Amino acid sequence: MKKFLLTSVFAILAPVLAQAQGLTMGLGGNVTSLDPHYHSAGPNSAFAYTIFSRLTETDENARVLPGLAESWTMIDPLTWEFRLRKGVKFHNGNDFTAEDVVFTFKRIPQVVNSPGPYTSYLRGISATEIVDPYTLRIKTEYPVPILPLMMHNIAILDSATHANATTEDFNAGRALIGTGPFRYVSGSTNAGIKLARNKDFWGKAPDWDSVDYRIITNSAARTAAFLTGDVDLIDQVASADVPRISQSASAKVVSKVGLRLMYINLDTARTDKPVFLTDHAGKPLATNPLKDVRVRKALSLAIDRQVLADRVMDGTAIPSLQYMPPDAYGYAKDLVPAPADTAGAKKLLAEAGYPEGFRITLHGSNDRFPNDARVLQAIGQMWTRIGVRTAVDAMPYGPFQSRASAQEFAAFLGTWGSGGEPGIGLTNTLATFDKARGTGSINRGRYSNHAFDQALAAATSEMDDAKREAMFQDVTRLLVADMPILPLYIQKNVWAVKQGFSYAGRADEASMPQDVHPSR
Repeated sequence: MKKFLLTSVFAILAPVLAQAQGLTMGLGGNVTSLDPHYHSAGPNSAFAYTIFSRLTETDENARVLPGLAESWTMIDPLTWEFRLRKGVKFHNGNDFTAEDVVFTFKRIPQVVNSPGPYTSYLRGISATEIVDPYTLRIKTEYPVPILPLMMHNIAILDSATHANATTEDFNAGRALIGTGPFRYVSGSTNAGIKLARNKDFWGKAPDWDSVDYRIITNSAARTAAFLTGDVDLIDQVASADVPRISQSASAKVVSKVGLRLMYINLDTARTDKPVFLTDHAGKPLATNPLKDVRVRKALSLAIDRQVLADRVMDGTAIPSLQYMPPDAYGYAKDLVPAPADTAGAKKLLAEAGYPEGFRITLHGSNDRFPNDARVLQAIGQMWTRIGVRTAVDAMPYGPFQSRASAQEFAAFLGTWGSGGEPGIGLTNTLATFDKARGTGSINRGRYSNHAFDQALAAATSEMDDAKREAMFQDVTRLLVADMPILPLYIQKNVWAVKQGFSYAGRADEASMPQDVHPSR
């Protein structure tokens, strides 16, 4: 009898044990660099956090958790003290200490040619003080109440290993040595990356001995790989594929309202000789119509956000005029998207001196976000109805983001995934670009408004949580009144996983193998 029971138990556990050996992921976001400090983009960060750890981590709902820092205390409004975790080792056996944090902070501003610098996450930091190997004090120029939250964006490097490491060293795999749950084994973003469990990981051990990290940017190919069993999990499930996958007995769909706002970025920097803007005869315009708030509001009024959410995104989005989803910290309940108003939009164009409209090219990616090219086409049609005849140019994300970073476009698809509050996103994408201060690092339209900057700076340095939230709401109202970007919708994050695998989903949309588990 005992022998029978033991055999039965092993028969039950065998599939689970087999599953725990390896995980294969098919991910839609193109990882543009393996250097964790080169380009602040969601797919890059998600991969980096398999290899590298941070002072703070976040859970699936974007709440801050201890990471390499076990605890932190605000000693005074300009001083934070972080108690670091002892006994942590890098993959090569080197000990983690406060010196590595200081080194990491110094390296970030030195990364060259970054299209999305990480300097914004160090904004306000004036000095660091090593009290002892496991106690670090961070001094700031002004109060930074969300400093612990900002720290979850910074992958910590080894001061010895990475002293002279270049971005190319990371991309080649030579410098992929961290304290994270997995070790780099082989491969590249083009060929797929092989990872192995870090047996000395300081946190909860991941369930997988090995991970096959594949990047499949084409939605149809990603779904096909999942349905044929080539991969165990995919993210960015195409909205049109959700019903088919949901009906499969061998798979399930996981959905979670995210923190990513999709919006149209507008060139508000050029006054004369704007790019990709002409009259209806094709003659370049002498002045930039996007500098006029009436034109920006007209373009916004022309957009039917509900149609985008319901039809173009097949219900996997929430219409929005602001960075945060409903009920999140900083969300302003009074800012609800109005229905599209073609007549009102035409009236505003006429008041601005463009009664017949003009021509514009709308740029964006066609392989980075769910239905990105379809969204561009829909908006182009909506703008054309008000007399702004729109050509759409959708391209692979790599060349698109490089050109957008170089301010080559008049109007283009933009996005930001907030980290639990709106201040970081607003500072990165809309504060006046200032490399030295770390503001506007991804302000690709080069919007600059002194009143906005002042209000945002005051909000981000307010120590009282309730007051700070009210101030963020006022900043958002100021933003909507000036309309430098055209908010569209908040994405719902959608994954598909095989039966036998468990995944809760994350509000920040990161797809990381340490979050995937065998079903018990």
